[in-house]
Amino acid sequence: MKTLALRQVELRRGGRVLVSSLNLEAQNGDLIALRGPSGCGKTTILRAIAGLDAFESGTIDVGEARLEGGKAPDRTMLHRLRRSVGLVFQFHCLFEHLSALQNVCLAPVHVYGTPHRAAEETGRDLLQQLGVEARAGALPRELSGGEAQRVAIARALAVNPPVLLMDEPMASLDPSRRAELGALLQRLTTSGRTLLVTTHDERFAEEYATRVLTIDGGKVVEGGESKN
Repeated sequence: MKTLALRQVELRRGGRVLVSSLNLEAQNGDLIALRGPSGCGKTTILRAIAGLDAFESGTIDVGEARLEGGKAPDRTMLHRLRRSVGLVFQFHCLFEHLSALQNVCLAPVHVYGTPHRAAEETGRDLLQQLGVEARAGALPRELSGGEAQRVAIARALAVNPPVLLMDEPMASLDPSRRAELGALLQRLTTSGRTLLVTTHDERFAEEYATRVLTIDGGKVVEGGESKN
């Protein structure tokens, strides 16, 4: 089943075209690696899919939400979008005054009205699945880089979105931690979730992605199939 579709999307920044005629379709269980040099528009694509950055033309369908180029989404569409997609930033962006568990529970409680106890149960379960349950009470400054990243993933998964976006998740990890995270991301797709991951790490793309896309000259092209 298709969970993400971009059709003829054009992205500009400061009058400069970053990406044009972008077409991308992803199915349940896909782990797509998006490669390209710094400044080519990889992060901007993720932010456009998440509704954080505007795009000039085309359409983006993610879950039950549709975004249209040059048009701001209304509240109903934004609500659908927040249920459909989670975004893990490169630098995690956890709230420094909140514990790991409080970060994970924030959106379910304050945005979607989930009872606090139910949100905590889900949050602890996610932290356990990601191997950081013991750090539930720790503040972000007390977490290692790998721990903070896993908490950020748990936060993005707290409302169970069908699509998860990740920006350069391998950037600050040593080789052993990269292998752990690659295996974790593969496990996240087994329930049918779709992952779109930007990366400079060619080994990660080849070993863990089901498809590899490359931004070349403002176009997104198939960059090769993974070994899986």
